[in-house]
Amino acid sequence: MNRRKHTMKVGFIGLGIMGRPMAEHMVKAGLDVMVSDLNEKIVAELVAEGATAGSNKDLAEQCDVVEMILPNASIVKNVIFGEGGLMDYMKAGQIVVDHSSVTANDSRECYEKLQEKGIGFLDAPVSGGESGAKAGTLAIMVGGDEKNFNTCAPIFDTYSSQATLIGDSGSGSICKLANQIIVNNNIAIVAEALTFAAKAGVDPEKVYKAIEGGAARSYALEDKAPMMVERNFTPGGTIKVNHKDITNVINTAHAIDCPIPYTAQLYEIQQTMKAHGHMEEDHAAYVKYFETLADTIVEKKN
Repeated sequence: MNRRKHTMKVGFIGLGIMGRPMAEHMVKAGLDVMVSDLNEKIVAELVAEGATAGSNKDLAEQCDVVEMILPNASIVKNVIFGEGGLMDYMKAGQIVVDHSSVTANDSRECYEKLQEKGIGFLDAPVSGGESGAKAGTLAIMVGGDEKNFNTCAPIFDTYSSQATLIGDSGSGSICKLANQIIVNNNIAIVAEALTFAAKAGVDPEKVYKAIEGGAARSYALEDKAPMMVERNFTPGGTIKVNHKDITNVINTAHAIDCPIPYTAQLYEIQQTMKAHGHMEEDHAAYVKYFETLADTIVEKKN
């Protein structure tokens, strides 16, 4: 990975499953990083690693670039535009980077409002999950002005293996929704295939190991199949978060008259998982939907 020297001060809001390792990589790379999160314990741990702590107001006043990765668009907008939000304290020339998964309309709204004050905005959702965040190999898909992208590219280098400027504001968010269509449908298909194998009396662990080097190879097979057969549904990416993304896909697709039959079915699978109380589990737990249909369990044989 190319690690370029960066001298700007960077603020980071949201130290959850993804945000914490992203901030840690920036600190380890020698960046001047100020962090903010509702969880004071995590903030203290980042400070012990070399970051400084500050309120959102402090970040807005002191940092050249303020990044965030937050659960949904309403929280993002509240952090930026709510009472005492970033925009109240930021000045022309500063940049806000949103790594959250939201709709293109949400991103464009942020871009346009901040632009009125001369503040830059990039929608820059990430892909790679918790493992990619910890490894510093995330893929970043960016929408916004090229000048701001070039300014932030050295920061992105610290926690990603690839950052791509897709196009104008909102295009990064569209790219992330396309990514989520592929990833979530792929995980569901892996779950269906392993359920099929288990129902037929074949060891699903041996099945995925046998095919992972062939044409069926994918992130979903390599990362999620082991979780399914080991019955490990500790979240790296929760069904709740992915349900939010797929809901955004459905709404966006309907708005532009784009049929998405596979993803519509996936949405109903997620709705079933929601009805059965599995929303806080990893999306590897899609396998439970297919197990219920087939009246079988996907697990490795002794």
